[in-house]
Amino acid sequence: MEENEFNETNRDMPTRFKKPHPHFKPEHKPLAKGKFGRFSVFILALGIALGGFFPGYYYYKAKINFNTVSVKGLAEKDVVSDLAVWEMKFVSTGNDLGATQKEMERQAGLIIKFLKEKGFSDDEIDGGRLETNDLMANPWRGNEAINSRFILSQTITVRSGKVELVAQSLAQTGDLISKGVVFDSQNSGYPVSYIFTKLNEIKPQMLEEATQNARDAAFEFAKSSHSKVGKIHQANQGVFSILPRDDTANAIASQQINKKVRVVSTVEYFLE
Repeated sequence: MEENEFNETNRDMPTRFKKPHPHFKPEHKPLAKGKFGRFSVFILALGIALGGFFPGYYYYKAKINFNTVSVKGLAEKDVVSDLAVWEMKFVSTGNDLGATQKEMERQAGLIIKFLKEKGFSDDEIDGGRLETNDLMANPWRGNEAINSRFILSQTITVRSGKVELVAQSLAQTGDLISKGVVFDSQNSGYPVSYIFTKLNEIKPQMLEEATQNARDAAFEFAKSSHSKVGKIHQANQGVFSILPRDDTANAIASQQINKKVRVVSTVEYFLE
């Protein structure tokens, strides 16, 4: 088609149906640079900077407003045991089982009579059970089984709140030995355990004292740092310990009537 013919045809057609000229080339303009590009980069950099600034700023403010001091408070109280458990283990040996058992009955009778004379009731005395050891039944027995085949033992236990009476009676067990009672010398440990059972009754008072001592320590710290003690942030009451009143070498609390109860509480306060 000639150019004149194309123009004549195109002139008579509606605008929306007109075809582009065969030699028409669209013009591509580059995107504008300059101020708009630099402004976009600036906005992006500002956003990144602010994104890092605000979390760091508020974390810093939180640390500043979270000043605390951790202190310990000690409380001690002397107490007296209110329960005594006395275990009296005695033995008898022999080749005749019947005769050895009768000897055990004799010794048990002497011990129970001794305890009742000292003032202990039947409810406070437990006779225990008789234990028998036949050395001939042991495949690894030695020559000692020839002289004493049977070893019988028994433990009479006194459980009483008469703590002082137990201590006095323990010192007089020599009377039983003089009558032929054979106590087990291999029985490890002290025969009497003195126990303090009223710990729960003194806990509130001791915790209050320990907390007050901890607060006094916090005030001393705040005074030196020109701060004020605020509310409690967190607290740990600590563990109650029952110790010998007299802290001597090899002292054991269960062997002493007089004891010391101790607790160390840890309290953390806000500083203003």
